[in-house]
Parts: sequence; structure tokens; C-alpha cells
Amino acid sequence: MNLRSLLALISLAAPLTMTGQNFQGSVASGTATSTPLALSFSDAIDRGLKTNLGLLTSEQTSEESRAQRVRALSALLPQLNGQLSMTEQQLNLQALGFVVKLPPGVGFSIPKVVGPYSYQAALLNATVPLFDYRSISNLRAARESQKADQLSVSNARDLVVQAVGNGYLQIIADAARITSTQAEIDADNAVYTNAVARHDAGTAIGIDVLRSQVELKQRQQQMVAVSNQFEKDKLGLARLIGLPIGQDFTVTDPSPALPMEAVSVKDALDKAYANRPDFQAAKARVIAAQFSVRAAKAQRYPTLTASGFYGDEGLRLSSNSHGVFNATGSINFNVFDGGRIKADVIENNAELTNRRNEMENLRGQIDFDVRSALLDLKAAAEQVDVAKSNVQLAAESLQQSRDRFTAGVTNTVEIVQAQQAVAVADENLISAQFQYNVAKVSLARAIGVADQGVRGYFSK
Repeated sequence: MNLRSLLALISLAAPLTMTGQNFQGSVASGTATSTPLALSFSDAIDRGLKTNLGLLTSEQTSEESRAQRVRALSALLPQLNGQLSMTEQQLNLQALGFVVKLPPGVGFSIPKVVGPYSYQAALLNATVPLFDYRSISNLRAARESQKADQLSVSNARDLVVQAVGNGYLQIIADAARITSTQAEIDADNAVYTNAVARHDAGTAIGIDVLRSQVELKQRQQQMVAVSNQFEKDKLGLARLIGLPIGQDFTVTDPSPALPMEAVSVKDALDKAYANRPDFQAAKARVIAAQFSVRAAKAQRYPTLTASGFYGDEGLRLSSNSHGVFNATGSINFNVFDGGRIKADVIENNAELTNRRNEMENLRGQIDFDVRSALLDLKAAAEQVDVAKSNVQLAAESLQQSRDRFTAGVTNTVEIVQAQQAVAVADENLISAQFQYNVAKVSLARAIGVADQGVRGYFSK
């Protein structure tokens, strides 16, 4: 599996807020240096876990979820606010409709204008929810959603490790192809030089020189292609792990042929279901959806609230005031809502069904991932063994063909065919080793231990 294919899979596995495009990018830091950076396998993973955009986005999504949990909690906590005020007031009683004419013999009259007068107040207002099952259920749902998003961060870490690991291994495979192609160019050049010398000596025909030259040119053309791919794959890895723009680097071989201990399907699956953060996150989302259904139904339940204030009011707070307070207890209940609550319940039930379906689908996907990784690991290990044997046989065949050509027993056709067989054998070995490495990374991801397990799989 190449890096592009892996990122396509990531876009399907990641939540909607994290696309494969996110995981292809990073937040580069630092300034490039003229000296190539020595980048080990573990260093590349560490850099990816610090700078990859997909992981950074997931972490901020988790922070947003934490804010939602705090907001849900606030609905169950007392709300307190203070108030300091000073009022200067004059009232026109006639404007308020207070028009009273007393009999002349009363001896006094009610003024048309009252004031101006002033008073001061210092109050503390409180609203205390005593019972609100809807808010309680919303809080529990928010907690599970936050847990799911935190697990999604762990899942994003595994995806980054998988992407960086495969990208790093791809570069190692590219470097091996360059080395192999250069060795084939040197061998082709030696055959070409020998063919020219024999032609000049009159012991070989011109077609032998032409065949060997064509073979040499084909290998040189192949070198251009593999070198270009090597540089492009380095650029891709640099983008994944946030290297400074323009920074060159070198990689080291993380023991590509290091064998792994056999793992049974049952043990791998048990470990996957216990460790895969995306599966645990899916479980948490199901629980959150269940609490959301309860919250929707709880809109029919009564709520109990206490409210009031306590403070000091008077002409002057420092000298002419008195304490004041008010306490109110209320119970609120729904009488008729026109079907709104029923609609909320239906909507949340549909969401719960979707979350359950997604969890069961993921359960099947995990089974597929584990079994596929184990099959790939076994097949790739066998391919490596066969490819190594084939490389040795092809090398022996080429040596015999060269000896026969030097002795004048055969022409360059046999050598060209033998060289092509060596090239195919080398490519098969490189591909088999790369696939074996990728299978190890895929297995670590499949059982949910990519963050730490991948490093152990490639330790010498």
C-alpha cells in the first residue's frame, strides 16, 4: 500500500471533521538548514505526532467538546450575579393616571409631582436548579461525547503513526530501488564495455554491442524514474511530519527483514476490540446518544427551581438602609407543546440508531482489518523468503552467462535476459520487504497499538 492509498483510507476512517486532506498536511516549524537532517524512524513518528494537521485538528475538536460539557454542567449549577445601583427619580403622578382631588376641608392635597428623591441598593441574585432531569441527561451525554472525542484524538495519533510509518518505509524502498538500479547500470556498463572490446577485436558482432547499449540506456532511464519518485516521496513525508519548508533529510533502515512473532487471530481480535480507540469512541457515542434520547423525553418531566435575592436598600447604604430579601420556589411542567417533544424524541432515536449501526459496522471493519493484516503479514514473509532465494539464483545465472560470453560461447542475448531476471528478482525482493513492513504497520494499527507498537516492531 503506497502513501496515497493509505491517506485515502484515512479519509474514510477519520471523523467528518478530520479528512484525509488534513492528515496530508502539517504545521511546519523551524527554519531549514543546509545540512541534511538525519531522520530516524522514531524521530519521524515523533515529529508527525507534534505537527500533523489532522491530529492538531482532532485535539481542538476535543477542546470544543470539553467546552460543551462545561456548558451542559452550567445548567445544573447555581447562577449568581450581583448588582450595585443608585437611583435618582422624580415621578409625575398625573402621567401615571393617579389623579385624586380631595375635598377642600381635608387640609392637605396630594402633589402632582413626587420627588426628586434617591435611593441605593446592593443585591445578590441567585437562581438554583433543584431538579432538572433533562439537564442531567444532557450533562451525561456531553461527558460521553467528550470521552469519544478524546478517544478520537488517540485514534488520530494511530492514523498519523500509520501514515508516517508507511511514508518512511516507502522512502526506504525507493532508496533500495536506486541502489539496485545503480548496480544494474554498473553491470550493464561492464557488459557494454566488454562487447565493444570484443567487437573491436573481431570476436563479437555489432548487434551484441547494440543490445548491450540498449539495455544500459533502459537502466539509465529507469534510474531517472526511481530517483524522481524517491524525491517526491521525501517531499510527501516532509509534509506529513511538518519539517521546515525546504529542509532536506536522510533516513535509516528500520530492520526491514526483522521477523515478528506469530499472533493468533483470536488474540489479535481480542486486543483490537479492547484497544482500538475508534471502537471505544463509537461505544461512547452510542451511550451519549442514549442520554440524548433520555434528555428529549425528560422535557415532559417537571422541573424544580429556587430563585431569589438578598441585599441592602435605602437612601444611603452607609447610614440609612435595611436588609431586603426575596425567596421563590417554583415547579414548571409542560402542558401542551404541539408535538415538539415527540419530534425531538424521534430525532434523537434516529441518531441513536445511526450510532449503533456505525459501531457494528466498525466492529466488522476491525475484524476485516485484523484478518487482512495477518494474512498480508504471513504472505509477505513468505514472499521475502522466496524473493531472497530468487535473487541468489538470478545472480548465479547472470554470473554464468557473463562467463560464457567472455569465453565466446554465447552472445549478449543471454546476458541481457539474465540481467533482466536479476532486475526483476531485486524488485520483487524490495517490494516483498516493503509489503512486509507495511503489513507490520497495518497490524499495529488494526489492533490499536500503532502509537507505541510500531516502534517495537522495528527495533533492532
